[in-house]
Amino acid sequence: MRRSSLFVLAAALLPLAGCMVGPNYKRPAAIVAPSFKEAPPSGVANDGWAPGRPSDTKLKGDWWTMFNDPQLNALEVQVDTANQTLKATEANFVAARAQIGYSRSFEAPTIDTSPSISTVRESANQPYFPSGNVDNGSGNFVLPIDLNYEIDLWGRIRRSVTASREQAQASDADLENARLSLHAELALDYFGLRTADAQIKLLDDTVKAYQQALQLTQDRFEGGAAPESDVTQARTQLEQAQVQLTDLGVQRAEYEHAIAVLVGKPPAELTLPPDPLNSQPPALPRIPVAVPATLLERRPDIAGDERRMAAANEEIGIAQAAYYPTLSLSAAAGLQGTSALNWFNWPSRFWAVGPSFSETLFDAGRRRATRQITEAQYDATIANYRQTALTAFQQVEDNLAALRVLATEAQQQHEATASAEQSLSLFQTRYEGGVDTYLQVVTWQTAALYNERNDLDIMQRRLDASVLLIKALGGGWDMTELPRF
Repeated sequence: MRRSSLFVLAAALLPLAGCMVGPNYKRPAAIVAPSFKEAPPSGVANDGWAPGRPSDTKLKGDWWTMFNDPQLNALEVQVDTANQTLKATEANFVAARAQIGYSRSFEAPTIDTSPSISTVRESANQPYFPSGNVDNGSGNFVLPIDLNYEIDLWGRIRRSVTASREQAQASDADLENARLSLHAELALDYFGLRTADAQIKLLDDTVKAYQQALQLTQDRFEGGAAPESDVTQARTQLEQAQVQLTDLGVQRAEYEHAIAVLVGKPPAELTLPPDPLNSQPPALPRIPVAVPATLLERRPDIAGDERRMAAANEEIGIAQAAYYPTLSLSAAAGLQGTSALNWFNWPSRFWAVGPSFSETLFDAGRRRATRQITEAQYDATIANYRQTALTAFQQVEDNLAALRVLATEAQQQHEATASAEQSLSLFQTRYEGGVDTYLQVVTWQTAALYNERNDLDIMQRRLDASVLLIKALGGGWDMTELPRF
């Protein structure tokens, strides 16, 4: 009769085990524009990007190979295996993945045992102790097996498992975002290093030219064809260029040290030989840019916020389940004897089984406050998700605009540099012929050097904008790459 009652109770409660209280998750819409504002119309010439089409090959994970630089490629592959920041993020992902197993463990019963052996001798002098039992003792040999199982009537455990899966996916997205950021940072530092090499080469050539100019003014001064002020001006110009050349050594060293740390090495173990970028900017990669809506699927930081939003939704259901009673099934069985001789005899067996309900009748608003907290936290994740999406659109627009404007600016700067160099050549000739003062030569030496350095600066900015655009587009990552648990 007792067993039949238990089976009837379990059968009656079985349909309830499929219930889940709380809201079902539906991804809120993000703020998306139909197209990028800074993208020129179809058919208009552009530099550094290409309109994305369904048939296009999208960005690949090894996007840095688009710059066709073997040294950059060799450095980038070391980030995944040696960067310590990335290893820490990977460890966080492993912990988040293990959390899924922890949450799933509550879907199964908990079975434990605690064998014990004890011997007790009762005191003959305790109150009301029968005198006939003086010096008698007793033994207790117990081998219990205890089982406890919470029946998930309202979906609390299932929602916990789902939330853990979504948090693990968010952690994986964080890992990919960290990977993308580190690869982009390495590319930016590398192009900064190569630009510094180009600046050093330019200034080294400039110092040599200024030394020749100083020698010319000294010869003219000694021959009585020029005043001493020409010599001092030429010497000042030379020394200023030498100061700038020396200062670039600090900048280059900092770039090299940053690259060493990114590839997991102490700065003392990495030395990159000078390799200046060409005076003309390298061919920029054609970066496929699709419509803004696809950005939501290609940015790992957006995906991470979306997964955290889904996990926060599950927390609302978990908080809602606290309003309903908890049903647990407990059982105990084992062997108990008075000595080792009768411990494992069949009459020594014992068992007990039965369900138990628990319900909180009064908690002074604790459950209501918990539910309100989870709802507010969910609203915060929605805002974070939408803000991340807006920031992503801004980053794409910024770098599209930068590539477009810098292409024009680079052409204008090339023309300005050519004009400055031509003017310098003319005034040097006029000075040597005694037509102009050396002040004109100094003025155009300064102008020419400024424009030449600005040429290199714009070249670096164009390369940086290309890297940042690739990063803003997700670097070839796609939301389908999130692991399924």
